[in-house]
Amino acid sequence: MADDLRLPIFRVEHELIDALKRDKRFVIQAPTGSGKSTQVPQMLLDSGVCKGQIVILQPRRLAARMLASRVARERRSRLGDEVGYQIRFDDCSSRNTRIKYVTEGILLRQMLTDPGIKHIGTIIFDEFHERHLYGDVTLGRAMQIQQAQRPDLRIIVMSATLDSESLQNYLSPCKMIRTEGRTFPVTAEYLEKPADQRRFQVWELATREIERVLPSHPNGDVLIFMPGAYEITKTIQALNSSRSTKGFEILPLHGELPPAQQDAAVDRYDRRKVVVSTNVAETSLTIDGITLVVDSGLARIAKFDQHRGINTLYIEKISRASADQRMGRAGRTAAGHCLRLWTEADHASRLEREIPEIRRVDLSEIALTLKAGGVTNLAEFPWIETPEPRSLERAETLLHDLGAIDKATGHITPVGIKLVAFPVHPRYARMLLASHEYGCVPSVALIAALTQERSVILTRQGEHIREQRERKIEGSPESDFIALMQAWEYARRNDFDLQACKQVGIHAGVARQVGRLRDFFLHVADAERLGVETDNRDVDALAKCILAGFSDQLACRSSMGTLHCELVHKRKGELSRDSEVRASRLFVACDVSEIEGRGRELKVKLSLATAVKPEWLQELFPDQMSNTREVYFDSATKRVVVEERQLFNDLVLERKQKGNPSENEAAAILAEEVVAGRMSLGEWDHSVEQWILRVNCLSGWCPELGMPKFTENEKKGVIQQVCLGAFSYKEIKAKPVWPVIRGWLSSQQQQMLDAHAPERITLSNGRTAKVTYSAELPPSISVPIQSLYGVTKTPRIANGAIALVVHILAPNQRDVQITQDLGRFWREHYPGIKKELQRKYPKHEWR
Repeated sequence: MADDLRLPIFRVEHELIDALKRDKRFVIQAPTGSGKSTQVPQMLLDSGVCKGQIVILQPRRLAARMLASRVARERRSRLGDEVGYQIRFDDCSSRNTRIKYVTEGILLRQMLTDPGIKHIGTIIFDEFHERHLYGDVTLGRAMQIQQAQRPDLRIIVMSATLDSESLQNYLSPCKMIRTEGRTFPVTAEYLEKPADQRRFQVWELATREIERVLPSHPNGDVLIFMPGAYEITKTIQALNSSRSTKGFEILPLHGELPPAQQDAAVDRYDRRKVVVSTNVAETSLTIDGITLVVDSGLARIAKFDQHRGINTLYIEKISRASADQRMGRAGRTAAGHCLRLWTEADHASRLEREIPEIRRVDLSEIALTLKAGGVTNLAEFPWIETPEPRSLERAETLLHDLGAIDKATGHITPVGIKLVAFPVHPRYARMLLASHEYGCVPSVALIAALTQERSVILTRQGEHIREQRERKIEGSPESDFIALMQAWEYARRNDFDLQACKQVGIHAGVARQVGRLRDFFLHVADAERLGVETDNRDVDALAKCILAGFSDQLACRSSMGTLHCELVHKRKGELSRDSEVRASRLFVACDVSEIEGRGRELKVKLSLATAVKPEWLQELFPDQMSNTREVYFDSATKRVVVEERQLFNDLVLERKQKGNPSENEAAAILAEEVVAGRMSLGEWDHSVEQWILRVNCLSGWCPELGMPKFTENEKKGVIQQVCLGAFSYKEIKAKPVWPVIRGWLSSQQQQMLDAHAPERITLSNGRTAKVTYSAELPPSISVPIQSLYGVTKTPRIANGAIALVVHILAPNQRDVQITQDLGRFWREHYPGIKKELQRKYPKHEWR
């Protein structure tokens, strides 16, 4: 146990130990620097209450290793014995390890091989407020295990800041334990106006501001927050050139450093130090002696990149909650100061806290892991925050496209089981798996790295630079990656020298980062024994591997005369004009981006293309290939045609017209075109529509007659009968309709129709009038006023149930009165109307 018993977490030690004897779930809310990450595991172990291993989940590899190292020192034991850690590719633990710090993905993978995690007695979720995806999912899985198999398993969630109420509800029943921190006051300072990013890079701005504020802060160490390793390196270079920091120990802190350099950043020195760190120093690690924090306000945040179909890290503004966490690092041992490199107005506009990863990243990797653990229905998993249904659907669709899950059952496939072994995104696991078969692992590792960064080739450059590059770097009509790979090789041969790369239009910084990612993928491949020693650079082999990882972005050009394409899943796009792969009809695009064109119309641009041969699809994805027979109406020839199609998923690869359809098939499709209004039957006129209305009106007015209703389905059936025997619009355009229409009713039904919903009605004075029927209005007749002389009662139909609306017409055939009561019309209205009409039309008879 640590000698420093003044740490705030010790205030709740007795409460925690007492609760351990009764409860199985806990939430510990304690601020950063309170000692919870190092002391709580020791309290549990020393209490003797917790049996089995105590596993502490950390969001970051660097924190897991350094916290384990510190606890081992405090307990005076060798790291890897009583206290150990396990991170990706590095397991420093043994059978005797009782306290083990691990990154979140490690434990979830252990749950696959040992579903009951029998050797673990307690799981501690540290820094849970950061809401990393793997932390959320591992917590849900731990609760399932506790409920179904391990009621003795203890689950502890620790955080500096939490939405305590929702977490308590999720974990219920659970015990809540809180302690206050031990902090000194920290003042916050903002920039008066936004920094000009065109003049100052963020490391230059930080150095300038440190030179300004250091004289007024002569004591204590300095902590500078930068978003990533590159910015940290540039900041250290700038500080080493500054007079203000002469005599300071200037140290980096980030996950890519070797352990000795990481440890150096938290060591104590006889002179003042400046630590330049990523957000690992925000909550996961405490660096003693910091009194001045300089915050860039930026961090690399994981998000789903829709262009490339992967999760990637974007440099973005941090939230106000993260800024407060960073500021608190200056108040651990004395009063401090925090200089924020943004304005107060900017601060007010920032998010209150980070959006949980589950709402902003691709879920395919975690979905594959859950599928491997037997979770068939992802929507039923006990998520602490349920993902968007569209995100789960997208993840499952991609896994099916990669051949990792069975679409019908949702179960993982043998290919999916192999992919789970790779601790990378399923796309790259699939590419690496394929690369082993074709003996091209190193080249595919490079291609995988190139897909995750900006292009190593600068886009805006002069003609001279482009010519220089083309002389040294050749492209290929088979893949856009060939030029990128050669550009990267050129940069590496020149040791990523800025000037050498600039002369041929290569981005040296991006090329260097691609190299790091390549090494990472090679490390993964080597760990999975894929054989990294040989490298077959055959373009067909490389293309098959790219296709294996990006099969969902397969595209087929509409014709060789256009760049317009159709993609899998009914999408459309356009091949980039800059692509080398313009001679191929079929290709896979690793970058699919939306560009706003004229009139704000979105265009889908396809780039990073690689030519594909159809037979490769059968070789790699036999289950996703199919042949179908399609009967459809060809709008160009206005005929029903039969087409045999070869498909990859839903993308048509090849079409062949094959013979004629059956008469019934042709009739059904022609009828669909007519019903949809894209074609018309010349003989289907107003009289036919009136006949249908007569049938339907009578069916509603007099249900006792048993008249059937003529629905849209019946209409479609009748039209299909009319079209029977025809194969084109020309053949149905003038085809008779009435023989089929009249055949729809029996002779008895037709007689009832004529009797009770007649086409014409005979008035009491012997004259006849045509009845107009409507779906919304009562039936009506339109009759000149002279033709109504002697008709004193309103005519009725449908066994007298329905009174007709009478439109009484003047000699000019315009309505002078509309009525359903002729008797009242003659008595009350006709005398006045007669005078007016008699004056206008004196030659007509007026009674």
